[in-house]
Amino acid sequence: MTEIQTPRLLLRRWHDDDLVPMAEINSDPGVMRWVGDGSVRDLEQTAEAVERWEEEWDEEGFGLFAVELLASGELAGFTGLTLPEFLPEVMPEVSVCWRLGRQFWGQGYASEAAHAAVEFALQDRGLERLLGIARIGDTASENVMGKLGMTPQRETTHPEYGFPLRIHAIDLTEFQA
Repeated sequence: MTEIQTPRLLLRRWHDDDLVPMAEINSDPGVMRWVGDGSVRDLEQTAEAVERWEEEWDEEGFGLFAVELLASGELAGFTGLTLPEFLPEVMPEVSVCWRLGRQFWGQGYASEAAHAAVEFALQDRGLERLLGIARIGDTASENVMGKLGMTPQRETTHPEYGFPLRIHAIDLTEFQA
């Protein structure tokens, strides 16, 4: 089982009891504002997503980690590596992503978790480059990408929803672990 511990977080594979707290995160319009078309997701949709994330682990050797607070055991959300299949023009590159519940914003958890995911990509999976994809206007996500050392590469349009995206990247040979 793949687990990573940071000073405040445990990044781990998904458990059945993660579904309800993750569904609560996915049901918050503020959290989902920048995700896909911005619609919230219910328990069934969250369960389907977690199942896909676990399948990606099995198929690719990487995926999205559940992010747990060490101090309380609470599920804060997810971070990890994924194939951004929604954006065929960047395939087969790998992207780093995250989603945390609103109560966990502004405390450095996203940066801490994403940094660990980038280290995992470099040290454990031997990836040479990672993308970060953000909807233009999502400055919080772009700030995290900047903290990871990612730089904007280009802009494009979401193929399904038509809104503008900015693609960031980092050459992992330049990553400061």
